[in-house]
Parts: sequence; structure tokens; C-alpha cells
Amino acid sequence: MQATVVTKQVVSVDAIKSELSTRIDAAGFSAWIAPLAFKVSENSLIICTPNQFTADFVNATYSNILNQVASKYGMNVNVCVSSVAPVIRKTANDNNTQTYSAPVTNDKGTGDFDSFIASEENGFVVSACKKMAAGTAKFSPLFIYGPAGCGKTMLINCINSSFDGRVVMMSGAQFVSEFARALHDKTIFAFKDYCRKCDIFIMDDVHVLAGKRATCDEFVQLIVDLRDAGKNIVLTANAAPSNLSGFDHRLQSLLASGLVADIVAPSRSVRRQMFINAGVDTKIADIIAGRVLSNGHIISGILNKISTYSELMNESIDETMIESLLSDTLKKSKSPVSMVKSMCEKLGVSYDAICGNGRSRALVLARQMMMVVLKNVTNMSLCEIGSYVGGRDHATVMYGLDRIQKLQETDLVMSAQLAALIEEYK
Repeated sequence: MQATVVTKQVVSVDAIKSELSTRIDAAGFSAWIAPLAFKVSENSLIICTPNQFTADFVNATYSNILNQVASKYGMNVNVCVSSVAPVIRKTANDNNTQTYSAPVTNDKGTGDFDSFIASEENGFVVSACKKMAAGTAKFSPLFIYGPAGCGKTMLINCINSSFDGRVVMMSGAQFVSEFARALHDKTIFAFKDYCRKCDIFIMDDVHVLAGKRATCDEFVQLIVDLRDAGKNIVLTANAAPSNLSGFDHRLQSLLASGLVADIVAPSRSVRRQMFINAGVDTKIADIIAGRVLSNGHIISGILNKISTYSELMNESIDETMIESLLSDTLKKSKSPVSMVKSMCEKLGVSYDAICGNGRSRALVLARQMMMVVLKNVTNMSLCEIGSYVGGRDHATVMYGLDRIQKLQETDLVMSAQLAALIEEYK
């Protein structure tokens, strides 16, 4: 008789869990319901959770569905915290017997704000990161976005090393793989606890989560729980929240609910200072800074190559050597004459006309645009710039620069064309 009762309970639990799996989305069921221990006691369906956090979440999120299904079998639902290992699903997680072990340590990373060279355009985002590291920020999450190599990872490393508290920091790719591993190993609740037991949670490259629905659902819940608990969150991505592809509107709005700040790529002056701080001769730094892409990863590679060559070959780096050593990285140097001739083709005017005395409106505008480009991409004086566009004097060049600056405020097409030329000839 006793054996018959046990069999009946097992069948009832399996039937209930089967019906729940049809009513709850697959990601939510596999993450929150499947690992739990279900028991039938008289007219009650007892659901055992490994901790109070899980019990509260299940009650708040799935209580209506659980009650509807249990009532079909004439039972009430009781969600409780229990340290008893599941009877039916012996592989389900129990935090008293299983723990989550992170694949990477959260030791304080290298880097500090004093060593981070920030351009004027990045002053705002750096100040926000310092406030976050000091624990005085009233905004969360802090969402930092920008192109590859602009310094996002360096900034979050500065926060990690400067913050006096527990930091959980991982990349988007690590979060995806660790979430999948926790589901596979039935340690999902321990993984959840690990991510939430911190003072600051930092994730680099959030855009990697795009299109991974179950992971995004877990990420949303993590952000909500951390924010509700008063914890700080720092996130980085390659685009602003509204421009992230593969994310639904709910997640995009959540990411934008704190402080969104962009970070721009290193300017020429910043690149120059980075080389000087690394021990490169000032004259060599001037040469390299003007002919390398605004990408921190490439700059790091150049510094490694220079220091390694000096160490292995025991030779100093001069101008001739730098051309040979970095021929695969440096942009080819362009003379002012070649730039003017190239711009003539792009603007539809002849080089002879630019250097002549023609005063047509189109010709004067093209000549003045060339002055602006040369001013932005070279270190030449105004008199030198004038000499390459027909021998114009200092005052004529100043007038041309001022006129173009005023036109940029009203002529958006010309402004965009000028910006493209400056970027091309940098």
C-alpha cells in the first residue's frame, strides 16, 4: 500500500512539472523552476528552494501560474526554503552541497586614473568613473560606449583597482559561458548569488549578449536585483543602448536608465602623450602620433614592438629605424602638395585654378576648405598653408578659416564633406 502512495506522488509531481513547462517560457522554466524540488504532502504542493532569494523571486514571478496548475489537482502551493536535497531530481542544485566557482579571480586589476590619459572630450566619462570608484555615485547603471580601442576596458580596470569593496567583473562572453555552465552543472542559484554578492558589478562588452534570449533574461533580472539592492553597475559596449542590435526594447531602456556616456578615440595629442609616457623619444612620438590610427590596441602593439626591438637588438630607435620597424602600421606620410592635388580631384577643381588668381565662388570655397583641412592635419603655420594654395598671405588664410567656420553652422552638406576630408588626410 505504501509503495502505491509513493508512485502516485511521483506521477503527480511529474504531471505538474510537465504542465508548468508548457505555461512558462523555456528560459524561465529551465533557470528557475526545473532545478527546484517538488513534493506532495496531503493537499499541498511543496516547492523547496535553496535560499530565500529564490523563494521570493518564484513567489513574485510565478505564483499565479503555480496556483492555477496546483488547483487543478486540488492542492495549494507552499514555496519554502529547504536544505533537503531533492528526491525526484537528484541533480538539482542545492547551495548547501554545491557551490559556484568562478573561472577568473576578482583580484584588483592594474591601472589607475592617474595613468589614464584623457582628452578634453573624455573628461565627463572619466569623472563619472571616478565618482563610481569612490562609491559616491547616485547613478546606476553607468553605461560607457565607444569604438574598439578607445579605452573602455582601461576605465573599468581603473574602477576595479580604485574601488574599496567587492567587485564582480566579467566580460559579456564570460557571462554567457558561465550562465550556460551553471545551467548544465545545476549550479544556477549559486551563480546567481555569486553575481549579486558584490558592491559593484562590472561587465565589459555587453553587446556580446545580443540574440541570446535566455542569457538576456537572466541579465535583466540581475540588473534589476542589483539596482533594487542599491548596488552599483558599470557596463560597456560598442554602441549606445538605443543602437544595440539584438536587444529588445525593455533591455535597451533598462541599460539607458542610469547614466549613458560616450568615450572617443585617442586624439593626436593623447596618442603623443601615451608614447612619451611609455619612454619614447619626444621627436619619435611626434612622428608616430600623426601617422597611427586612433586605436588603443594598435598603440599598445606599437609600444610592445619598440620596447622589444630595443631590448633584443640593443639599438636606439631613430627616425629612419622607426619607418622600417613600423612600416606595416604607420600610415604613409602625405606631402601638402599631394594632399592639395588629391583634394582638387575630390572637389572638382583643377590644381592650376587653385594656385591661380581665379575668384569664382566655387573656386574660392574649395580653396578655403583646403586651408581648413591643412590647418587640421598638419603643423604648418598660416603662411605655410597659404603658400600651398596659390601663395595666399596670412590674413587671407585667416579670413578663409573664419568664413568656413561660419558656413559650417548653416551648410550641413559642406560641413559633412569637410569632416570627411579631414578624417581622410589625418
